Amino acid sequence: MSMSSLKLLKYVLFFFNLLFWFCGCCVLSFGIYLLIHKKFGVLFFNLPFLTLGNVLVIVGSIIMVVAFLGCMGSIKENKCLLMSFFVLLLVILLAEVILAILLFVYEQKLNKYVADGLTDSIQHYQSDNSTKVAWDSIQSFLQCCGVNGTSDWPRGPPASCPSDSQVKGCYIKAQQWFQSNFLYIGIITICICVVQVLGMSFALTLNCQIDKSTRVLGL
Repeated sequence: MSMSSLKLLKYVLFFFNLLFWFCGCCVLSFGIYLLIHKKFGVLFFNLPFLTLGNVLVIVGSIIMVVAFLGCMGSIKENKCLLMSFFVLLLVILLAEVILAILLFVYEQKLNKYVADGLTDSIQHYQSDNSTKVAWDSIQSFLQCCGVNGTSDWPRGPPASCPSDSQVKGCYIKAQQWFQSNFLYIGIITICICVVQVLGMSFALTLNCQIDKSTRVLGL
């Protein structure tokens, strides 16, 4: 590979990761916004840290760190940073594959666990403000009521429930939403995996070319 091709690969990887670094900043900022304004708070009372805001903050931070390593490793032609970038992407990709397998194998148990967790959180609607915010947000967004219907609310449905007497439960509406958007979710997931593999390939190729260039220059 010529020096011009090496420079092209270097800048492609740099701008590729710079774009993802900005995406990570956006995700992190949105997560912080949700935490500050307490939107989509605690929906699972047994897992108080599992909120949309916390998840977005963690995901955004990971994206920023990985993208930063890719940017600095490519522009500085630093083999250590490039390999760190490669290893982190590999670990993330393997974690995604393992998570997908576990979700498929334990789908029934997961469905029951989620349904039980949502039913339990209803009992804390009046006493815990974060749970109240979470339920009000999800019921308004999905136009649903309770886990399986209005009967889930022991003191009657809250104001965030639609007035329609035939309104469906949030668990059913969430499943319907997922099924109706399954194709788009699948396409996005595949695109993310392809981007990760491309990033790993670019990093490994650039790392190998740096070795070759170093040997050619006698460094």
